Amino acid sequence: MSDGGPSVHASAVKVGPLAVLIRGPSGAGKSRLAFDLIMAGRSGVVESAVLVGDDRVHLATVGQEIVVRPAPILAGLIEIRGLGIRGCDFVEHATVGLVVDLDADDAERLPPPESLKTTILGVEIPRIPVRRGYSPLPLVVAALTTTKS
Repeated sequence: MSDGGPSVHASAVKVGPLAVLIRGPSGAGKSRLAFDLIMAGRSGVVESAVLVGDDRVHLATVGQEIVVRPAPILAGLIEIRGLGIRGCDFVEHATVGLVVDLDADDAERLPPPESLKTTILGVEIPRIPVRRGYSPLPLVVAALTTTKS
């Protein structure tokens, strides 16, 4: 595994065995989507979901996988708009299985296959581009619970 790995402005939630890495500009809704996924896990909409990290996470390669870890100073903390910074159960690491890019310029109704993947540290990972103003939770739930036709 690469040592430490780069720190990126993102949030991550482990849903079932893999993490959803949530990227986007400040104010795009990364923390909101992270909390929505945790709540979706608690209600049974998706598999069990637990925070990895909010606002800043570290990425590292392990073979042909990307592992995400919380920034140590932010471990177990999540921003809940209207309530502030709150404590939350978290895991110390997870393998990234899906990337969600909020406020993505290339989001389309019927996206071309090449926009549904991204490469991080040389590893290709499935990706969901989400246009500004569009709720990302239904797209993520659909990606996690349906199969491609």
